[in-house]
Amino acid sequence: MTERIPIAGPWVTDLEVAYVAEAAADDWYTGAGRSVASFEAEFAEYVGAGHAAAVPHGTSALHLAMAALGIGPGDEVVVPESTWVATAAPIHYLGATPVFADVDPRTWCMSADSLAKRLTARTKAIVTVDLYGGMPDMAAIESAAAGIPIIEDAAQAIGGKWHGRPAGTLGDVAAFSFHGTKTMTTGEGGMVVTSRDDVFERISRLRDHGRTPADFKLFQTSELAFKYRMSSLQAAFGRAQLSRIDELVGKKKQIFEWYEERLAMVPGVELNHREPDVENALWMVTVVVDPTHDLSTRRLMELFDAHSVDTRPFLPPLSSLPAFAGYDTAADGARRNPVAYDIAGRAINVPSALALTESQVDRVCDLLQLFLSGKEEL
Repeated sequence: MTERIPIAGPWVTDLEVAYVAEAAADDWYTGAGRSVASFEAEFAEYVGAGHAAAVPHGTSALHLAMAALGIGPGDEVVVPESTWVATAAPIHYLGATPVFADVDPRTWCMSADSLAKRLTARTKAIVTVDLYGGMPDMAAIESAAAGIPIIEDAAQAIGGKWHGRPAGTLGDVAAFSFHGTKTMTTGEGGMVVTSRDDVFERISRLRDHGRTPADFKLFQTSELAFKYRMSSLQAAFGRAQLSRIDELVGKKKQIFEWYEERLAMVPGVELNHREPDVENALWMVTVVVDPTHDLSTRRLMELFDAHSVDTRPFLPPLSSLPAFAGYDTAADGARRNPVAYDIAGRAINVPSALALTESQVDRVCDLLQLFLSGKEEL
């Protein structure tokens, strides 16, 4: 049988094993939490943020970011249509209302023009998403926001930069994910970063059952909050990955360049856009197929699956998901946000795992061109 090509996955070396083994032996008693504190400090320095808090996953990072900004019932939070459900789910957790904005046809990230049309007197925050490692036009977003707090969902963008500003520093507070599919992983895990002291103080309290360092040993809690802390073993793994971050991000760029070289002259195919002065982190290679080929996202996935190649759909618009059907703001998403709906119907993510080889990319590209020719039938 033909070996199956995975869609995503990590690059793990003996260094990660050594760091975790050391933490397993030593991060107890007087050394308790040492790896977590080191990971947070090293990550904040890498990103260029004043503070970092390690958490169980990217969803909890977003939840804490929103809670720290005081989002609650009666508030609205604007999010882009094209993103994973975790971007908007914490809005629901906090009793607020998600409002869906369209995306730019080139970057696939939030459109500033659409954002401006979604703002109301109830808008409490804006969540931008660095989709697949790309970034929105932050100058235009900041202009439209006019002081409304911006939460950057940088879950997919470690290593990216917008006009010299690293992913994670493009808003008031940012969230990263270290899921096993991400460029940098801790298995599960995430990080919330900010340079705002007031926001970090709230995050620090909320992620540990409402406790502060002053009342930690007395087990006093001034409010009911959350248990959102990362384990030492995860943090140790993350420290090793962070020490190799240039290597990991470099491999993602190499994978994209393999695809770009093979598909650059193929008509009717668009890959991730790279804007001037923007370093796209290229977490996932995305292929958008021209409508003239009459190949839907689902059809492309079926064809690749039949040839033992794993793919993922371009993320469906949030307002199209049954989970958000109860919100009036989702009722006319297809009319209000046509770009996101159009792209989602004819785009897929192709294999982008860090273990991917050039010969596997050859195979994926050969199959894609076969499908585009119309000669392949299931």
